[in-house]
Amino acid sequence: MVDNSEMLKQLRIDRNEPAAESGGKGKWVAIAAVVVAGIAAGAWMMLGKGNTWVIKTAVAQPAATVASSGGSVLDSSGYVTARRQATVSSKVTGRVMEVLIEEGQRVEEGQVLARIDPIDATAHLHLTQSQLDAARAQLAEHRVQLQQAERDHKRVQDMVARKLTSQQSVEDAQTKVAALRARIAAQERQVAVAERGVSIAQVDVDNTVVKAPFAGVVTVKAAQPGEIVSPMSAGGGFTRTGIGTIVDMTSLEIEVDVNESYIGRVQPGQPVESTLNAYPDWKIPGKVIAIIPTADRSKATVKVRIGMDSKDARIVPDMGARVAFLSEEKPAEVKAAPMPGVLVPGDAVQTEGEATFVYVVRDGRVEARKVTLGQSMNSNRQVLSGLTAGERVAVAPPDGIKAGDKVKTSM
Repeated sequence: MVDNSEMLKQLRIDRNEPAAESGGKGKWVAIAAVVVAGIAAGAWMMLGKGNTWVIKTAVAQPAATVASSGGSVLDSSGYVTARRQATVSSKVTGRVMEVLIEEGQRVEEGQVLARIDPIDATAHLHLTQSQLDAARAQLAEHRVQLQQAERDHKRVQDMVARKLTSQQSVEDAQTKVAALRARIAAQERQVAVAERGVSIAQVDVDNTVVKAPFAGVVTVKAAQPGEIVSPMSAGGGFTRTGIGTIVDMTSLEIEVDVNESYIGRVQPGQPVESTLNAYPDWKIPGKVIAIIPTADRSKATVKVRIGMDSKDARIVPDMGARVAFLSEEKPAEVKAAPMPGVLVPGDAVQTEGEATFVYVVRDGRVEARKVTLGQSMNSNRQVLSGLTAGERVAVAPPDGIKAGDKVKTSM
């Protein structure tokens, strides 16, 4: 057996032994110094001291050369709208019995969309029908009485001719006949009034059936069975005012807001090329339908209606769209009209707060240059001041780049 005291002696550290080699400790110190140096170098590079960015550049082109090429003379954005759409409601207030439409369903003109509980309208119809029957019965009674009065009048006349009665009897008989004829005339008018009441009550019954006013597609289903609908808002917002919304897809067009400074470049009938945001590769030809003769004071724009030559199921209301107004073929002297400023790619324009600027590349470094923008032309932007033709600008500069940084251009 091993003595425990001997084992403890083996575990004791002898402080008189020579120190271990210091080479290991020195190696770790050297590694730490290298790491610190690397971090410092990285920070120096991040601060732009010697960092070289690889960027794409483009040369600012005179705007006049592009404008005279016969392409787009103005770009604007807007939305697809429907000139013919309706929120269909019932003409009477009542409880919805059934709704026969769903969103996306196509309906034809006159198709039944919903039915309202007709109990009140039917009761009113029955009441007016009974009133009409009573008026007709009374009219028939008056006619029978008139026939009897006319016979009595004739008999009295015969008796007067034979001196069997007085002239007073004849006059009384004549008066009775005239009175009955007046009653019949009045009752005939009462019958006519009752007939019109029945017609109105029948219309109320017919109005409980909601029909499509024109052919189109259902875009909104607004009511469910059991709800109360009314042609007017009532009930503190708990009463529906419509059954659904129908859109005539053949009436779709685009409405755009054009800056009033450039509305002179737009003319009715001018050819355009529209691009939906949902389908950026699909160019839809069309033309200007009309320029709305009023301006928006707050936005300094004028609304323009654009018609599309293509009617496609992919085009739906409220889609975003961009419209390029194309220049028509004109004589050379007219097409060569000068256009101020220069054109640069839209990705070259940067904004910071309310300031707009571009990065100009000069002598291997970038310079932030404030500019004044004009209109959009396809993917380019017009620069009215702050930049001259021939200067090179950075396109889609990377995040973190700043004025004074070194750059290298790439194709």
